[in-house]
Amino acid sequence: MFNKILIANRGEIAIRIMRACRELGIKTVAVYSEADKNAQHVQFADEAVFIGNAAPKESYLNMDVLIRAARDSQADAIHPGYGFLSENASFAAAVESADLTFIGPSADSIRAMGDKAESKILMKKAGVPTVPGYEGLESYEEFLKAANDIGYPVLVKAAAGGGGKGMRVVNAESELSEAIELAKREALNAFGDERLLIEKYLSDAHHIEIQVFGDKHGNLVHLFERECSVQRRHQKIIEESPSPLLPPELREQMGAAAINAAKAVGYYNAGTVEFVFDPILSSFFFLEMNTRLQVEHPVTELVTGLDLVHWQIRIAAGEKFPFTQSDLHQHGHAIECRVYAEDPSTGFLPSTGKLLQFIQPQGPGIRVDSGFAAGDDVTHFYDPLLAKLIVHAGRREDAIARMQTALRDFIVHGVVTNIDYMCAILETDDFKAGKVTTRWVETKFGEWTVPQPELHTLIVAALADVLFVGGKAQPAVSNETDPFNPWKQTGNYRN
Repeated sequence: MFNKILIANRGEIAIRIMRACRELGIKTVAVYSEADKNAQHVQFADEAVFIGNAAPKESYLNMDVLIRAARDSQADAIHPGYGFLSENASFAAAVESADLTFIGPSADSIRAMGDKAESKILMKKAGVPTVPGYEGLESYEEFLKAANDIGYPVLVKAAAGGGGKGMRVVNAESELSEAIELAKREALNAFGDERLLIEKYLSDAHHIEIQVFGDKHGNLVHLFERECSVQRRHQKIIEESPSPLLPPELREQMGAAAINAAKAVGYYNAGTVEFVFDPILSSFFFLEMNTRLQVEHPVTELVTGLDLVHWQIRIAAGEKFPFTQSDLHQHGHAIECRVYAEDPSTGFLPSTGKLLQFIQPQGPGIRVDSGFAAGDDVTHFYDPLLAKLIVHAGRREDAIARMQTALRDFIVHGVVTNIDYMCAILETDDFKAGKVTTRWVETKFGEWTVPQPELHTLIVAALADVLFVGGKAQPAVSNETDPFNPWKQTGNYRN
């Protein structure tokens, strides 16, 4: 087992990995940029290394600096978390070349699945069903012919893409030329690669992903599905497991397809195979494979009872994964809501500022993964994710009710959040019936308006603003002469 691990990430996922390391008796090294010098993940680690300016390319995306930090701190391994360099094959290879262990799949597996066009070709050869489409197109005429062959609507997307960037839905031939240009420009800016592919756009599909897990000894299983259809701009908002849509036989088919996809690239460690599912056709198609730990991994942990980060570390250290497919089962229902510092009323623009209050919900079946605390600054440099709120209950309807209560109990002042927005989604008949598709938010939830805050909420927010002057709670002034009066000197709690 490793003695020390450097976490090449920040925020909630860095803390999540550090907790697992503590439980395994492993020391941790945090890395931080200028903007994160007071961040929670820096305080949580055993030691921390400064790696550069706030801009990600000068800090969290700087491979040389990260590897040097691992060497200088005498770490044995690097865990990339998600985002940043987690799916960068060159980084995985560089870590191994530096005689460090990369906690994830091999560089070859990352490279094979990182190119959306090449991975589709590979999946076709492996017998995994793929969305009808074409790869390797260059001219407008080739795209036009492909679109006509497939039939509108079609999806133009970046071959090297991910995270919803470089994607455009085309409903008619008149929109194709502009969509290609916009997708190319966005892909080039985001990934340095303007190559595109085109495929059939399934407008009423569900986004269902299968968690896979393998070791270096040839053992490979799936850990069932996550339903991730509540999305805006191709970004997930709410995830759950099990899917309310899948019958047992279809779940088994998708799990087998995911294992075949992973086997095709000699996969080990944690990974996720993403599918789109058309309930009308009762058919599913390969979308892509994420060669890393997913943001929504906690829902899988809660329904399987497995700690995925523990096993990521153990597998990277050479241990065998001791479970066979027949050992694994889903228990109860889990839902995750991503709490973002963003304003739904302004097109989900990020909201920045100081967290004047940040009170997390508590109770049976409630879990919060966060990298923030009251008094922290939310900056514009990084993803606006404040926390992941996850609940677990015996039945789906109970999990929904628990999540609704937990969201109402999540108090955030100082920045605008999407909490009310998610509450409204959970209250809809479509969500309760499991009928939300990937376009549901855009097409059927566009009329949502921001609820007006109640008077007591405005008063509490104003008090928090006054008391948190300069980022520190100010003691209340008291003329009380009794030296034993507990209100004479008040701290954060009493304020």
